[in-house]
Amino acid sequence: MPTDVAHGVARPGRRAATWSVLAAATLWGTIGTAQELGAPTAAPATVAGGRSLGGGVILLLVLVAAGRWPRIRAALVGAPWAVVAAVVSITVFQLGYLTGVRAVGVALGTLVAIGSAPAWAGLFALLAGRRPGARWVVATVATIAGAAVLLADGGAGDAGQDPGTFGILAGLVAGAAYGTYTTVSVRLVSAGADGSSAVALTFTGSGLLLLPVLVTGDLAWVASPTGIGTALWLAIGTTALGYVLFARGLVALDAPTVTTLTLAEPLAATILAVVVVGERLAWTGWIGAALLILGLLVIGVRRGP
Repeated sequence: MPTDVAHGVARPGRRAATWSVLAAATLWGTIGTAQELGAPTAAPATVAGGRSLGGGVILLLVLVAAGRWPRIRAALVGAPWAVVAAVVSITVFQLGYLTGVRAVGVALGTLVAIGSAPAWAGLFALLAGRRPGARWVVATVATIAGAAVLLADGGAGDAGQDPGTFGILAGLVAGAAYGTYTTVSVRLVSAGADGSSAVALTFTGSGLLLLPVLVTGDLAWVASPTGIGTALWLAIGTTALGYVLFARGLVALDAPTVTTLTLAEPLAATILAVVVVGERLAWTGWIGAALLILGLLVIGVRRGP
């Protein structure tokens, strides 16, 4: 659920922009289900690496062909450390998110990772000396309460491990990493990159960072037609296409509206988890999920008429 600003994209009408963001968020909502159905035995790191490298390179080539290399180069030259920070944070986000999904399921893993990101971003702003405001305080209280409910509901696993608690903590780490990404991505944009260029750089770099995992890891999951289809969907559908649609919508919508629209991501993930994967949430899980969504709504509700 990115919040960076996209520039250099033809401005669509508000309705078209709204549908673009909703489509992008829905595509992102399929990531967890795609991993669990198409790559159930794959390590989350190999899934993240394949998605990042494939999607990032495809998007990078498309942008270079469209004459956007000057903006990409501007970010590399003007803010190299911001590029590094964005690459590391989006890598940690994907690892934490996909690990959380594997541990606690698609629905809860997505809700925790996405629901906690705005709270983390506000905390980082507070540490930097900027006051996020009363809305952020309310949203953060709701997020912490939701995460606490989910953590309290974790069940003991084999060998004394607690897969529920581990998965929720992985999701919280993912949310913190995404909060970091949204913070440093602002620096990339100020250095001259547009939203799509920043995403192309970030995911290509993340794929290169995870390349050793891809080279040495078990890639047997891509040896079947289902695995190949899953890898292509994650790279093209959820990354390249998803972020092109998102960048197209961002130029015509304000940030609170975008935040609200991207609730389609955890909503789509939850629906797919229940209908397709066959997951079931206990009543405490629904309470925790509701609190996380409440936090997102408080952040995203449009101010004024």
